[in-house]
Amino acid sequence: MTASSAGRPGAPVSGTLHLVAVPIGNPDDLSPRARDVLRSVAVVAAEDTRHFATLARHHDIATRSISYHDHNEDARARELVRRLETGDDVALVSDAGTPLVSDPGFRLVRAAIEAGITVTSLPGPSAITTALAASGLPPHPFRFLGFLPRTGAARRAALERLRDERGTLIAFEAPRRIGAALADALDVLGDRPACLARSITKPHERYQRGRLSELLDAVRAEGDVRGECTLLIGGADPGDATLHEAEADAALLLAAGAPPRAVQDLLVSHGMSRRDAYAIVLRLRDR
Repeated sequence: MTASSAGRPGAPVSGTLHLVAVPIGNPDDLSPRARDVLRSVAVVAAEDTRHFATLARHHDIATRSISYHDHNEDARARELVRRLETGDDVALVSDAGTPLVSDPGFRLVRAAIEAGITVTSLPGPSAITTALAASGLPPHPFRFLGFLPRTGAARRAALERLRDERGTLIAFEAPRRIGAALADALDVLGDRPACLARSITKPHERYQRGRLSELLDAVRAEGDVRGECTLLIGGADPGDATLHEAEADAALLLAAGAPPRAVQDLLVSHGMSRRDAYAIVLRLRDR
């Protein structure tokens, strides 16, 4: 038990909320410190208690776990804060990686801080930095997007807002949607360098590197894509802003009835490949 109010005589003693990073694939990636904390706390709040049970058996962790997920987060956060206020130490884990990163936990952390409870984070595995390091793309700056929107229209709108982002873009995506996500990224962002990291740290770990068009072709040829997917896309080239302005002009010309071939030539004159220019003209014309 940790005194969050140490140094203040007479102040109530509360427990500590430990945010514990757990393996993203290989169970042996759990750090010794994380294992010790998970063994010592009063309770582990887990996104999926069955998933945590598998990790716990591997490391001989006997601590009781309770569920903490999107559907019970509000009620469970209040319950856990009450336990912390009585002196219990609590650990929060997600299914994989660092808690709160595209996983539940933010409400609990905010509630604990507002209650004056000590909150500490134990560093460890992260699909974001693991994939970035091996991607071959510039490691900084980068921008993490979480999961891309599920629907095509929302996904394309989100990508449109990121067209001028200079940093490497990193997103999680479900295997069944990765093909559609790659197609939308290619159409909206252009044929940028990219990396698709799959099943990171697991026996079937795979890094696919190349242009977005090459990754899309590979995924389509594969058919049934499996494994957790982390998609990394190169940032905007400094010259892209000029191309975006040219595309805006192209949209106005098409709306005014200009011939598609003339609009394509305009885009090519700004340094765009004829293939990309043709694809953009088709997209603008079909809006």
